[in-house]
Amino acid sequence: MAVYTRLGAEEMAGIIAAFDVGTLTSAKGIAEGVSNSNWLIETEQAGTARRFILTMFESRTEIADLPFFLDLLDHLAAHGAPVARTMHDCEGASHRLHRTPEGDKALALIEFLPGVSVSEPTPEQARAVGGALAQIHLAAADFPASRENSLALPAWQQLLKDCGREALESIHPELGRIVERELALLAAEWPADLPRGVIHADLFPDNVLMLGDKVTGLIDFYFACTDLFAYDVAVTHAAWCFSSDGARFDPALSRALLEGYAAVRPLSEAECATLPLLARGAAMRFLATRAYDWLNTPADALVTPKDPMAFARRLDFYANPENAGVFA
Repeated sequence: MAVYTRLGAEEMAGIIAAFDVGTLTSAKGIAEGVSNSNWLIETEQAGTARRFILTMFESRTEIADLPFFLDLLDHLAAHGAPVARTMHDCEGASHRLHRTPEGDKALALIEFLPGVSVSEPTPEQARAVGGALAQIHLAAADFPASRENSLALPAWQQLLKDCGREALESIHPELGRIVERELALLAAEWPADLPRGVIHADLFPDNVLMLGDKVTGLIDFYFACTDLFAYDVAVTHAAWCFSSDGARFDPALSRALLEGYAAVRPLSEAECATLPLLARGAAMRFLATRAYDWLNTPADALVTPKDPMAFARRLDFYANPENAGVFA
């Protein structure tokens, strides 16, 4: 989450009025994340205070994809998954267009869920997250829509090509070499015949709300797509099982996360065998987008670009054959 587009008080009040959720009393920008502009919204309706998350979709989100994302939220919530519902506007639409100086941008209002995002997860919290991830994989089995992963391997290749080797090496002298080595291997060995379905694809700690050891909300489904379930496990493993700088791996978190997932949806032998490679791909995906954002985020954006080297370090960990046993 982040704030790239600024909205005035009257603008914001008009937007919220279109959803018939009460009178706007507060709107606070959320600075975390790197993809869309987000605000914590508070309203009052019939004497009751209500809270929501307003999202304005920026360059990485195609407006044509919004029915998939927003209908998916409603589908998962209806199936008992810990997911926020979409608030439809007065005309029944799940999203609206809003004119900005950069052109029309889409907006969606999502219900606010209780809980906090943890920065130092415990094994029991990681176990709960693994179970919640498996729960959404199963709950989406009868979701009728599908969406290609727009940030799969071809996108990593293009983003890193757009960065250029010289610019990558301005981030770190070894980054160009790491990218060249890993992209070649991933392109040659990426699997295609594993179980697949709707995945979250971005389940970092800041996209999970918890109260104690209980998951109360999975949020920010705007990279959700149809892809390998095991790849989603690998993304979540990379996101949860390391220190934020990628320098320290926590085996207890790893075991708990994988056990929590397998308790709800057991992984096949083929999925387990491919997890080390998929984890290298997961690390490369976030290295690529972080490197691109590091080099291209506007200086006046209310967001701090995240260090791509945090995922280069994860990538080196997963590429080391001595560490393949973490997925056994």
